[in-house]
Amino acid sequence: MFRVSGIKLIKTLYQFIMTRFFTVVLFFLACFCYKKVAAQFPGPPGTINSTAMYKDSSAFVAWASQCHIIRGLQDISTPSYSYATVGDSSSAIGIAGTTGVVSIGDSGVAVLQFNSPISDGLGNDFAVFENSFSDYFLELAFVEVSSDGIHYFRFPAISNFDTVTQVGPFDYSDPTKLNNLAGKYKALYGTPFDLADIADDALLNKNNITHVKLIDVIGSIQNQYCTRDSNHHKINDPWPTPYSSSGFDLDAVGVIHNQLNTVGLKEQSLISASIYPNPVNEILYVSINNNDVPYSVSITNLMGESIIELKNVTATTPIKTTELQAGTYLIKITSSIGSNTVRFMKL
Repeated sequence: MFRVSGIKLIKTLYQFIMTRFFTVVLFFLACFCYKKVAAQFPGPPGTINSTAMYKDSSAFVAWASQCHIIRGLQDISTPSYSYATVGDSSSAIGIAGTTGVVSIGDSGVAVLQFNSPISDGLGNDFAVFENSFSDYFLELAFVEVSSDGIHYFRFPAISNFDTVTQVGPFDYSDPTKLNNLAGKYKALYGTPFDLADIADDALLNKNNITHVKLIDVIGSIQNQYCTRDSNHHKINDPWPTPYSSSGFDLDAVGVIHNQLNTVGLKEQSLISASIYPNPVNEILYVSINNNDVPYSVSITNLMGESIIELKNVTATTPIKTTELQAGTYLIKITSSIGSNTVRFMKL
């Protein structure tokens, strides 16, 4: 009798321990998954690996020169409201922070053109500026591009906000849950876009982008008004905003790569350059096709900010990267016989 009771006791303890074990495991898995979802994309300016681009960045080579606006209503669910009225098309032309903003309203549209077409260079190719007063008050817009002004192609936007509770007119949002949506960053900090993110198509020449179109995201989670991301997920942003400044407030579009600066580089003699190791931990080395020629090295982050500048570099020159934070960088190698730019990762 005692032996049977002892076996039952052991079985009971075993079941108790295993139940608690799996509960703990599931708890940590849930925390891990939540963390991955909650902080999936880069955060606001000043945070590690943020892609926000300040308006004065040397990466910008040009700004939008023309703009056409199609206004949306202040509140699409209430047609009796008038259209957004703040600013006009001229407000979106030129350098960010200099000509005011234009509010395009619910589902409003802005189409911008440029003196020289945007081209698909290494890394981000242009950036869109909104006028949010905060890192976390975010009014969003889809971004599309065209090389003929007729056929437009949208960046694959992602929003991982919950769609249970409506984000109110003055509620805050988390930028780490957004990708490829304009308005991710506060005023004077542009949200960058890389043309490589758009799938190739015979009707799109990525080296001749003549038009950039912005379409206001209707932040409503109501089925009859909502707009959805590339995963068909409702995008939840401040709504309704029945004011004259309704919807996305466009400040400017800054160009990083266009036919003038990208084609100009291609016309130069491109040196054959390689770097190693890549990814790098502490020391980086550069090798070119003619190591007898001294060359200079410039390392920048993806926002175009210069971090390391070296001259008279050779194949045996160690380039210390200890001052770099973990992330992705660009290294430009220039010599008398040409130049080249290579992307690398710092661990």
